[in-house]
Amino acid sequence: MQLTPTGSDKTTPGGGLASRVFERLDARLEFNTDRPVALALSGGGDSMALLDLAALWAARRGRRLLAITVDHGLNPDSGRWNTIAARAAKAVGADWRGVRWDGPRPSTGLPAAARAARHALIAGVARQAGARVVLFAHTSSDVAEADWMRARGSSLGRVRAWSPSPAWPQGRGLMLMRPLLPEGRERVRTYLAERGLGWVEDPGNADTRYARSRARQDLATTGAAVAPVPPARTIRGPAPKVSPVGIIQLSRAASGRTLATAAVCTGGGSRPPRSERLARLLVRLAAGEDFTVAMCGARIEALGPRVTLMREAGEFVRFPPTPQVAVAGAPVVWDGRFELSKLAAGTRVVAAAGRMAQLSPGDRLHLARLPAAVRPTLPVLIRDASAAPVLAGQVGEARCLVGQRLALALDETTHEADLGNALHGAKPSDLLFSS
Repeated sequence: MQLTPTGSDKTTPGGGLASRVFERLDARLEFNTDRPVALALSGGGDSMALLDLAALWAARRGRRLLAITVDHGLNPDSGRWNTIAARAAKAVGADWRGVRWDGPRPSTGLPAAARAARHALIAGVARQAGARVVLFAHTSSDVAEADWMRARGSSLGRVRAWSPSPAWPQGRGLMLMRPLLPEGRERVRTYLAERGLGWVEDPGNADTRYARSRARQDLATTGAAVAPVPPARTIRGPAPKVSPVGIIQLSRAASGRTLATAAVCTGGGSRPPRSERLARLLVRLAAGEDFTVAMCGARIEALGPRVTLMREAGEFVRFPPTPQVAVAGAPVVWDGRFELSKLAAGTRVVAAAGRMAQLSPGDRLHLARLPAAVRPTLPVLIRDASAAPVLAGQVGEARCLVGQRLALALDETTHEADLGNALHGAKPSDLLFSS
C-alpha cells in the first residue's frame, strides 16, 4: 500500500473542474434538506477527489454528506486504507461509515463478485441512512477501460452518469450518480495536486492477472485512456404500462433494452438475458409472430400488436422463492417483486402456488380478477402453522416493486426529488388490491 502525496496546499479548486461538477450535482440533487447524499469512498484518487468536491458542494447547498467505505478483505493493508478514508471524510465534515465484505470468495470471477458485494453493502448503508442518491467516482478513463475489456469478451456493463443501483433488492429506489464521468483520470489527478490532497494507490491496479489492470496499462501505452461519455438512453415506441401486480405491457416496437429490462423487473432477479437470445426474440417480434416464452424468470406473451410480461409460475418449480419471515418493524422483500410491511413478527411470506384452494372466498375472488397465469405468482401470508394462508395485501401492506424499478431503469426519473415514492417501494396507487 502506498499513500500517494501530491503538490502544495491550495484552498480553491482550479481548472474549472469544481464548477463543472457543481453544475452536474445541481442538475440532479436537491438543496437544503437534511437527507444525506451518500458517496462511495475507496480512498483511491478518483474517490478522494470526488469527496473533496462533493463536500464543497454540500456545504454550499445545505446538504449532509455520508461517505461509505467497503473493506473487501482482499488486501492486508485494507484496514489502513479504511483509516485513511475515514480521516479524509471527517476532515471535510462528512459522516463516515465502514462496512466489510465477509461473504464467500469465488474461485473464479472474484472482481465481479467483489463489485456486486460492494454495491449491495453501499446500498444497504445508504438506504438505512435515508439517502436516495449515491455518488460514484467513475471517470471517462473507466469507460475506456471497460470498452477495452468488452472488446475482448467481457460482459461488463456500461456505466452511466445517472442510473439505478444494480444491487437488488438492497438498492431498490436508489440512484447512482457519477459527476466525474466526463472527466479523464489525469484531470482528476491534477485537481488533487492543486488541492494538496493524497490518495491510496492500490497495488492491485498493476496486477495483470486482472483484466482491468491490463486495460489500464494498454491504454496508457496507446494514449487512448479517455472515452466519450455514453449518451442518455431513450425509450423507443409507446411507454410500458405496468399493473399493480407487476404485469407489463409493451409494444412490439419496444427496443431490446426495454424488453430485457422489463423481463428482469418482472422476473424479480438481476441477471440480464443473453444477448443472442434477446436478439432472436426481437427478430420473432419484428416478424409479427405470436408466441409464449420464458426469459429471466418472466413469462413473455406476444399476441397481435401487444407483448405482455408477467412472472413465470413454472419457475417456482425450478427455483422456488425462499420463504421470508417477517421481523417486527422491518419490511420484507419477497421474490424481488413485492415489498410487504406492517406484518406481525414471525409471519411467513410464501407463494400462492399450491395454496390457492386454502384461501378465503374473498381472497379467491380477488385472484379471479387476474389472469390465471399470474395468480400462483402472488405472495400469501401464513401467520402460524395451523392457520389458512391469507393473500398479501389483505393483512399488512403489500406493494409491487416492478413498476418503480422499471421506471428508474428506463430513465424516467431524472432528479432526486422524484425518488420519494420509489425509495421504499412503489407509489401509493400501486398498493396491492387497493381501490
